[in-house]
Amino acid sequence: MEMVDLYDENRLPLGRTAERYAPKGEGEYRVVVHICVFDSRGRLLIQQRSREKAVWPEAWDVSAAGGVDAGETSRQAAEREFREELGVALDLTGVRPSCTVNFDGGFDDFFLVERDLGLEELTLQKEEVARARWAELPEILDMVDRGEFIDYPKSFLAFLFDMRGTFGFCTK
Repeated sequence: MEMVDLYDENRLPLGRTAERYAPKGEGEYRVVVHICVFDSRGRLLIQQRSREKAVWPEAWDVSAAGGVDAGETSRQAAEREFREELGVALDLTGVRPSCTVNFDGGFDDFFLVERDLGLEELTLQKEEVARARWAELPEILDMVDRGEFIDYPKSFLAFLFDMRGTFGFCTK
């Protein structure tokens, strides 16, 4: 059973935990991380979620994502999720999320990283990830239109691409 820390609407810790997918009480929120790895050509590493995933099975998504476990920081969770899902160590020491987006159940922290990775360097976690590849923004937007990519707002995906090379961008 995966446990998560609970926060209030201001992201202050409530000092309580809950099961990750259990319904949360009024004013209780959790944190999720998303890692967006761009290469030096400006392409985003995307992954296709496995068909066994409970949420968004077989949909394409950003490089890696997942819940922040109880006792973990957002940065620690981002490093762990990237290592678990793609088999590559990612050092985010001193790096804060580039942006945070509120969703009904909590906070989505997005880490933007530039790293030239060869697909052959990846070791996909079969329970989580079916495939991975590099894609440019127009291609991802077409995938959203076809229902193949998680339905992030297209303007938000463009924002992530626009944020490359600006504040909060990690090149480690």
